[in-house]
Amino acid sequence: MNVPAFWEDTLLGFRVADGFSRPKNELVERFRSIPTAIISDNMHRIFAGGTGLRPLHGDAVLCGSALTVRTRPGDNLMVHKALDIAKPGDVIIVDASGDMTNAIIGEIMLNYAISRGVAGFVIDGAVRDSTAIAKGGLPVYARGVTHRGPYKDGPGEVGVTVTVGGMVVSSGDIVVGDEDGLLAIPQSHAEGILKLAIAQYDREAEILRSIAEGTVDRSWVDQTLSAKGL
Repeated sequence: MNVPAFWEDTLLGFRVADGFSRPKNELVERFRSIPTAIISDNMHRIFAGGTGLRPLHGDAVLCGSALTVRTRPGDNLMVHKALDIAKPGDVIIVDASGDMTNAIIGEIMLNYAISRGVAGFVIDGAVRDSTAIAKGGLPVYARGVTHRGPYKDGPGEVGVTVTVGGMVVSSGDIVVGDEDGLLAIPQSHAEGILKLAIAQYDREAEILRSIAEGTVDRSWVDQTLSAKGL
């Protein structure tokens, strides 16, 4: 099928849904200093964190607003479209079905993304030019690496809800990633989750101080066991 106008939003498989709202940058940035483990605790630990996706860029924290892509495995046409409409601070989230046959991005797309102010990539699939990614500084999470390049034929869709590594992501979600993994935080719950996460972060900081000072209270262990009949 000849589909030259791949931005047309009426054809299933070649759609761009770009009318979503992005979170305020001030809200996004407040998540940057909070470990994903603490955020996950305050999402009741039931939201998958991109299982099988690993950071290929070093230790920089990923934090930004999701711009999603669903693509045919091994094809990056709509990833290019996403890069062309991305706004500074967007994280390109690519559902490539976990396929490892062809790379979805490489060094050229990485540098174009940096020039656009993109905050990072999360790709449920493969990448290439791993040395450039490791040295480039832009956060990139992927399932693995292959030297084979991508096709550019489609189909694919931008802005739709996707699944990457078992994690459901919608455009406009706040995406946070560190060495422990990834989380997508729905905008509608972000303020509440942030408040809870900050409170837990402060509690844990106090516990760490008490351990260092030798004053940590461990009475909760015996109290819990006693309540269970021990």
